[in-house]
Amino acid sequence: MISLAGRDILHAWGKFVFTGIGLGLLIGVTLTMAGVYRGMVDDGKVLLDNSGADLWVVQKDTLGPYAESSSVPDDLWRSVRAMPGVAQAANITYLTMQVGHGDKDVRAMVVGVTAGGPGMPGWPPQLMAGRQITRGHYEAVADAAAGVRLGDLLKIRRNHYTVVGLTRRMVSSSGDPMVFIPLKDAQEAQFLKDNDAILMQRRRTEANPAFNRPAVPDLLDAVIASQTSNSYVNAVLVRLRPGFTPQEVAEPIRLWLRLTVYDRAQMEGILVGKLIATSAKQIGMFLVILALVSAAIVAFLIYTLTMDKIREIAVLKLIGTRNRTIAWMILQQALVLGLIGFVVGKITATFAAPLFPKYVLLVPFDTAMGLIAVMAICVLASVVAIRVALRVDPAQAIG
Repeated sequence: MISLAGRDILHAWGKFVFTGIGLGLLIGVTLTMAGVYRGMVDDGKVLLDNSGADLWVVQKDTLGPYAESSSVPDDLWRSVRAMPGVAQAANITYLTMQVGHGDKDVRAMVVGVTAGGPGMPGWPPQLMAGRQITRGHYEAVADAAAGVRLGDLLKIRRNHYTVVGLTRRMVSSSGDPMVFIPLKDAQEAQFLKDNDAILMQRRRTEANPAFNRPAVPDLLDAVIASQTSNSYVNAVLVRLRPGFTPQEVAEPIRLWLRLTVYDRAQMEGILVGKLIATSAKQIGMFLVILALVSAAIVAFLIYTLTMDKIREIAVLKLIGTRNRTIAWMILQQALVLGLIGFVVGKITATFAAPLFPKYVLLVPFDTAMGLIAVMAICVLASVVAIRVALRVDPAQAIG
């Protein structure tokens, strides 16, 4: 019985193998699409892991700092640090923008980290090359996905930053690579205006009699200085002391400082459930459609391959071959075709994943479920093909 299926495959092995390869490419696309969905979710979780925070203190009634704009005073961290159960509190800014690199632009999330060095919340936890930021200005640590190397210059607004360190898998929730710069530089970049805009704003301020008073000569300079400075950050990242729960620390901050505080579970829900929810649903729907199309094509191929050898099946029936033997032969060929297609698809998805601009995460669970689904479809399709083939009259099929 095994040799019967094997000999039939060898009789037209070229057609069988190329059919399996074509099927495998379709399965590979399906697995890759599942990996794209997994990668989007993983990007959001990696963003939270790499922040090193247990709590996120943001502007009241906002979903900041990732899903919405949030603005809190940059001296607020002192009040947060004084709260019971707080081990560390650090300011942080996030700004997604085009960063100049040579003669091209790179879409990146610029992160402003406070002074203090590695180990503080918000700092990159580890480097793959180079060193951390040690100066107060014009140094940067960038993710390798940005396509930069040590010593490269990045242009952020009007200033240039030297890349002194490289990280890996430090990305935003949308998959953009992160670029870490000193907090003061990031605050300036977030609200920096061009020279013409600054000049026009100064002229309007000078023309306002409320600010330009002869009796108070220093008032105008003070107002202009306040307009060109930025004393706000997007959030305060908090790390807890051992023995304290997030709720125990968050509730006093909400009560006394009148701010919104999110723990890890809540922030993950915001990122996955709100920020990338629409994109995830869109990819999920496309994945379902692609899976249904793949299932239909698998079933159609198996049915077609069976109907192409209906004459051979008729001859087998005429020479006395049992229906069980014929059914087992069709089932074996369907399973072999499905196995070839899945192996080709898995190899295709594995080699194609690094070529995508977004992170593609191929997890063993999806691979196992894909194999089970392909084998199940092959079995069901072969059952239908067997029922049709065994009902064919041998005399009519040969004649």
